[in-house]
Amino acid sequence: MSDIIKLLPDSVANQIAAGEVIQRPASVIKELVENSVDAGATEIKIYIKDAGRTMIQIVDNGSGMSETDARMAFERHATSKIRSASDLFALSTMGFRGEALPSICAISQVEVKTRTENQQIGTHLMIKATKVESQQPVACEKGTSISVKNLFFNVPARRKFLKSDNVELSNIMREFERLALVNNKIRMSIDTGNKTLDLRPASFKQRINDIWKSSLDLQLLPIEVDTALIKIKGFVSRPEYARRRNPLQYLIVNGRNMKHPYFHKAIVGCYDSLIAQDTQPCYFLKFEVDPDTIDVNIHPTKNEIKFENEQEIWPILHASVKAALGKFGAVPSIDFSLDTLPVAPLREGELPKKPSLDIPEDYNPFTGTVIGDPNKQFSGKYNEKKIKINENWDELYSNFMKNTRGFGFEEKSKEEEDKLPGLINDTKNNLLCLQLLDKYIVTTSREGIIIIDQRRAHIKILFEDFKKNISVRQPSMGMMFPDSIEIDPSLQESLEEIMPELQLAGFQLEYESENRWNITGIPSYAVNIDARDIILGMLESVVDSSYNYGTEKLNALALTDRLAYIMARQGAVKYGQKLNETEMETIVSNLFSLGEASYTPKGERIFTVITESKLNSYF
Repeated sequence: MSDIIKLLPDSVANQIAAGEVIQRPASVIKELVENSVDAGATEIKIYIKDAGRTMIQIVDNGSGMSETDARMAFERHATSKIRSASDLFALSTMGFRGEALPSICAISQVEVKTRTENQQIGTHLMIKATKVESQQPVACEKGTSISVKNLFFNVPARRKFLKSDNVELSNIMREFERLALVNNKIRMSIDTGNKTLDLRPASFKQRINDIWKSSLDLQLLPIEVDTALIKIKGFVSRPEYARRRNPLQYLIVNGRNMKHPYFHKAIVGCYDSLIAQDTQPCYFLKFEVDPDTIDVNIHPTKNEIKFENEQEIWPILHASVKAALGKFGAVPSIDFSLDTLPVAPLREGELPKKPSLDIPEDYNPFTGTVIGDPNKQFSGKYNEKKIKINENWDELYSNFMKNTRGFGFEEKSKEEEDKLPGLINDTKNNLLCLQLLDKYIVTTSREGIIIIDQRRAHIKILFEDFKKNISVRQPSMGMMFPDSIEIDPSLQESLEEIMPELQLAGFQLEYESENRWNITGIPSYAVNIDARDIILGMLESVVDSSYNYGTEKLNALALTDRLAYIMARQGAVKYGQKLNETEMETIVSNLFSLGEASYTPKGERIFTVITESKLNSYF
């Protein structure tokens, strides 16, 4: 048998690596800017053309590269950051694997101009799909300028799956915000062709305000903790400024952005009972730890970090956020001048506890007598009348069967079954519906008992209704007092992407200032909606594929259908919400009048049927 295992060419290996490291134009910017930071640059300029498809150029004033280094930098696993495996546990640089540059040049055309401080002439290098086309001397400034052109030109499948220019620009701006926040001591600018942002070196808090250009200054509480294990410095938002959409949440470790669900939970847990359950606080926190105690080499993008002492860091972080909220008066205090003391809000699905004593309305607590009859003493038991227990079991069973008519176990006449196809009616010609756990609706059919998820059913009903309305341009209902909405800079480009769909649905927006828009009109068919929440939800859904309700099925929906789904989620009944008989009957009948009622647009099951045979098997 002939040998079948072959060594892949470098060009193929680099393209495979590029699939992990370079996901979109924003990934190129991240890798190149981090290289500029490692080179000691104090000024970094970014130029974008056609949302990064045509060109991405990064210009810095860092240390630059020699002629040999410029050539070697694009070889796989060539790096100046580490020399041995032990160096991985003492990293002080952003890059270290030597994969980014070869991955980039494997899927694009790269042009490099670079010069070190002690050289008079720099180097001009041209590379196309890992092949060096030319290298020659050139007069240039100290530092490095890298232009990445025609991204994914030789991987048409990857290029085809890039989003629209507005969406890719939004992702680029989000990545720029992360990089600028981490490197607040470096001057950073970006020019996208129709938008320019220039950030001067500043303190951490000033950089936050420079990026988001809103009143964040008044919303933030400072945190500064210095222990032998970790140093924490940064800001968390006041509870009253928690966001329902697009919370600004940044964790930075030793100058590197990271995602860490465990530490996120430590922060958010401090806001329990202070903010609504569907909102999130903003936070901007920098950690400084011993590099020996973390491992950043666990993900190609280096955004996930493993901590050796995360169990010990958790209570430090939790306590520091709690202390900041308490120190600056963010935690509500008890006001003894009130007639009643404040009570913590109930959690979703939780019901208030009933008093343990059942005291009559005519009881006088000062005399211990019943009002109107001062000679009669109140014993503490309001109704001592004994309940007569019916011991006639045949009569009890007969009454029970009368009260449970509609559950589908007794014989039904043909006329009764035809009143509502598939569903069984009671004697009042209405569906018999019961609510279970304030979450499910229980009704019956000829097949057995139907258990319906009330929220999912309502989402499906509203989705189909909104979808039908959006398909035809609807009149907009003007607002007497327009509602204002602040849209973060990274989402401004995406607003143009969804504006036609919003206008088709009946939303009207007017530009007011740099980040602020006014909502002047809402759809006439959906008056009880939170327009701000829907617009922000749409913006995030087109930018972030890992969004709250972002699944592969939802991401494939047209923008109009996605808008209908977001509106339906926002307007549907919630879990824990009590429904009366009419509301339950309306949901059930509307659900089963749809052509397809089994699954939500997200693919979640709406109802299940317990057949009579299945029920009998339990007994």
